[in-house]
Amino acid sequence: MYAANNQRYDSMQYRRSGRSGIQLPAISLGLWHNFGGVDNFENSRAMLRRAFDLGIIHFDLANNYGPPYGSAEEAFGQILKKDFLPYRDELIISTKAGWDMWPGPYGNFGSRKYMLASLDQSLKRMGLDYVDIFYHHRPDPETPMEESMGALDTAVRSGRALYAGISAYNAKQTAEALKILRDLGTPCLIHQPKYSMFVRDPEQGLFDVLEKEGVGAIVFSPLAQGLLSDRYLHGIPTDSRAARDFFLKKKDISEAMLARIRELNDIAALRGQTLAEMAVAWVLRDPRVTSALVGTSRVSQVDDNVRALNNLKFSAAELQRIDGILAQKQPAA
Repeated sequence: MYAANNQRYDSMQYRRSGRSGIQLPAISLGLWHNFGGVDNFENSRAMLRRAFDLGIIHFDLANNYGPPYGSAEEAFGQILKKDFLPYRDELIISTKAGWDMWPGPYGNFGSRKYMLASLDQSLKRMGLDYVDIFYHHRPDPETPMEESMGALDTAVRSGRALYAGISAYNAKQTAEALKILRDLGTPCLIHQPKYSMFVRDPEQGLFDVLEKEGVGAIVFSPLAQGLLSDRYLHGIPTDSRAARDFFLKKKDISEAMLARIRELNDIAALRGQTLAEMAVAWVLRDPRVTSALVGTSRVSQVDDNVRALNNLKFSAAELQRIDGILAQKQPAA
């Protein structure tokens, strides 16, 4: 029988999500990879246990996480039942709908029918009465935003979710979505954008909108799919994501890119951090970022990510040097 660490709240940092009553751990755990039906169940279970023991109380899922689709929620539901039911009220559990999930026109994007059906399926897979946050996973160019936001409003008013969130919306889309939700009486709690040293799009207006409107930001892929770690310091390992040439492409890892990674690693070493620790600390340097959403494949990586919190301060000289490295242009392919 699992018993949580009594000191789990002693060292974790918590940040308020915008102007809401919710505080999230500075590090949250995403279940996009390594929690599906093809993965080792006991390893997934051990990572969740270790995360909770370190004060990570936010677990982030989506309907199609796996593979296969839905299997991450199913595995999480089993682990919740075995280990975390006594701690349910300490947890923030989120899920999303917006990417392809089942065949046909009602298994994708942002219709009211798809989003609410997806949420009901997610709750069943996880064995939950409600999730804490339900996100629209991406904007739908064909469905009126009022319909997608109306589905989030219904999810909250029906008790199937406590809070509404959006993901992958740009600054303009976000401002529109926030106004619709506010007018409906269900303000948006949080936005989940992609953000790292290598992907800085949210700095071009999105963070400003969130700050103005009092909405939190939980950023995913702070390690840029593992690029900002020691995995690629000496090339492309045979067991890496890039070697599988799926989400991270071999063609994106040029010698110029590897040189930048090594230069960033040198800065991290001077800070007494690994590159991964510095990459997580770097996204958290911005007070508008509520939490860094990390993925892990083994228990030790949970500890690695949490160690980033030991040094979140950057000097002006460090930030200037990092910006200089990131500004280096790669030669055309």
